[in-house]
Amino acid sequence: MKLIVASNNAGKIREIRSLLKQIDVYSPDDLNVQIEVEETGSSFFENAQLKAEAFALETGMTALADDSGLRVDALNGQPGIHSARFGSPELDDIGRCKLLLRHLQNFPSQHERKARFCCSMVAFSPNGKRCESMGYCEGHITSKITGNGGFGYDPVFFVTSHGCTMAQLSKTAKNSISHRGNALQTIRPKLLRLLHE
Repeated sequence: MKLIVASNNAGKIREIRSLLKQIDVYSPDDLNVQIEVEETGSSFFENAQLKAEAFALETGMTALADDSGLRVDALNGQPGIHSARFGSPELDDIGRCKLLLRHLQNFPSQHERKARFCCSMVAFSPNGKRCESMGYCEGHITSKITGNGGFGYDPVFFVTSHGCTMAQLSKTAKNSISHRGNALQTIRPKLLRLLHE
């Protein structure tokens, strides 16, 4: 069973490989595939579907795509689908974390800083069949960057159930509670059926 992940994000690919051990998971680099998909959707689901469909049609393989991001209550759900492009283009992950903290300076209470990671996952086969799932992880935004694991907004996302930021969790712990982990657990049985068809 072979699957291409419609992403060049090494962190995402590592997480997906660790949660789908019974499937041969390929990255675009593994197959020397270069596809740029414009994320023109208005939701996580629409963007994931655009990517999965483009990669499946280009490679002739079943493709798995996710679109994920951080929704902060005090910012009316922002950065949302623009999480990876929040701020100016030259910002890296830490730069985007710092920018988010600046946006929340006037919201000191934990309640005001409530946030959730959201992940929409879509698998698309070359014959046009599809399955999908959605996963969430609830928490709040901290007042400083803490931890050096993970990627993206992990160092500023406090997971209440574990009493630390996402960047302080072990990979196993993160996979068991993360939005991507939840979405993958939900899509896994559907994905296995899709790959067997």
